[in-house]
Amino acid sequence: MTDGPSIAIIGSRGYPSFYGGFETLVRHLAPHLVDQGWDVDVYCRREAVVTDHPGHDPRVRQVFTPGWEAKSFSTLSYGLTSVGHTARRRHDVAFVMNVANGYWLPLLRARTIPSVVNVDGIEWEREKWSAAGRKIFFYGARATARFADHIVTDSRAIADRWREEFGREGTTIPYGGTAVAALPLVEDLTPGRYALLVARLVPENSIGEFLSAAEALSEKWDVVIVGSSGYGGELEERVRRLAATRPRVHWLGHISDDDRLFALWQHAGVYFHGHSVGGTNPALVQAMACGTPVVARDTVYNREVLGTTGAFVPPEPAAIHRALDRVLADPALQDQMRQAARARQQRLLTWEQVVRDYERVFREALAKRSAELHMGTM
Repeated sequence: MTDGPSIAIIGSRGYPSFYGGFETLVRHLAPHLVDQGWDVDVYCRREAVVTDHPGHDPRVRQVFTPGWEAKSFSTLSYGLTSVGHTARRRHDVAFVMNVANGYWLPLLRARTIPSVVNVDGIEWEREKWSAAGRKIFFYGARATARFADHIVTDSRAIADRWREEFGREGTTIPYGGTAVAALPLVEDLTPGRYALLVARLVPENSIGEFLSAAEALSEKWDVVIVGSSGYGGELEERVRRLAATRPRVHWLGHISDDDRLFALWQHAGVYFHGHSVGGTNPALVQAMACGTPVVARDTVYNREVLGTTGAFVPPEPAAIHRALDRVLADPALQDQMRQAARARQQRLLTWEQVVRDYERVFREALAKRSAELHMGTM
């Protein structure tokens, strides 16, 4: 325990974990908060954390609560037990991720714990969810808009959606990237001569369209796929079949070794980013930090992150194939895109700035709640 304020971090899979964007944020944010004098509890799913990872900071407290492992309801169940524990412990601030946890925010308000909620992307538009799942996220977003003390969006485009649909203003804080030294390529691949995909294998990441493009692309180039669905399913089986029948298609599954993943980005001839309904995606920012040439699905979110440093395509296999082939065949274009992407990331999207911005929001939330209690307005 420290003498500083306490914060509960709720809604990720835990610390340290390597599942997705929330987990990447927590790995950077939690140690920074400890450095600044915060007492930090991260709520965890036991099977999702890597306690023996060399980057694990033992000053960050792991708190394990029970939950139900099911595709549509795991966030709800773990969120409820985590929020309930936080309400009993009475942390000074709660940082809550995912609008599905909006249903539980009244529990925090009842205990006068200010909540800062990262609303993530437009979850209720993700194809991977059932109709019931999409309704859960939509009404969770409505609850978040009503009960959150402060919301954080990771892009201006997401902020616009929340302003238009829910009438809520918030703070925009993107994700950051980590600058890394040159790393050796572990896989038996030729630098600059392979296309790379790093993504969860779900429909809204344009996986089906990419796989169709990869069938043609792999006649000429190596194609490397990093990721899994987390729950199996049709897309994961399709990747498995493609890798088994096409010798130039390499499926590496989920990678939790940062150096190995960063090396794949550094040496890729091109990276395809097909995400469609998120905001600022941390994988895209990290690819930029690694100096990777990027071909991205043409969305307002990806344009906000890449600016003029990437190439944009519609979610059509032929268009994806043409764009990837063009970059792979032109080393000079690759060099130009590498330099531009890295420069933009270093200027606008660093973890150092991200974690400072989050701490400022937490301290503002704490100060506001203290003032409200002093004035008797709660």
